[in-house]
Amino acid sequence: MIYLTLAFEFFKIGLFSIGGGMATLPFLMDLTTKYNWYTASDLANMVAISESTPGPVGINMATFAGYSVAGIPGALVATLALTAPALIIIVIIARFLENFSENPTVKAVFYGIRPTVAALIGYAVWELLKIALVSTVNGSLHINVTSVVICLGTFLLLQVKKLGKLHPILWILAGAVIGIVLKI
Repeated sequence: MIYLTLAFEFFKIGLFSIGGGMATLPFLMDLTTKYNWYTASDLANMVAISESTPGPVGINMATFAGYSVAGIPGALVATLALTAPALIIIVIIARFLENFSENPTVKAVFYGIRPTVAALIGYAVWELLKIALVSTVNGSLHINVTSVVICLGTFLLLQVKKLGKLHPILWILAGAVIGIVLKI
């Protein structure tokens, strides 16, 4: 039964997470409340691991989530279910590509979808920032000043033209080193 549930949920995520891997985050967050498969903190770790490993982030997160729920078979089911809608849609679109791309209705649909996807990704980023920068101690919220400084410092450094062109893995490795040094 868990495999059918994984397949259904990740097929839905694959079908509706338009905008790339990070667009899967709101759906994965929804799964934290719908099922007790993983916590919001586990999700933050999934994002960090998915960003640090080769391959598309959304697929990495599906694989990680499936594995955390049902081991290797769960990882396979979640990954295949997530990618199936894209494969199906691409095959259909490829048949009608010339007419599809110039269709005014299709253009109008994407005109409305783009800002919606941006908002979903923005919401996911906001939720990740809260997880990374704020903690709850004895029922009250506390801002982790060190994490805020690291986050803002990294963001500002990324605005420097030459530094912004550095490969993301270098930034991830730098964050890992800072975490080890500061023992956050």
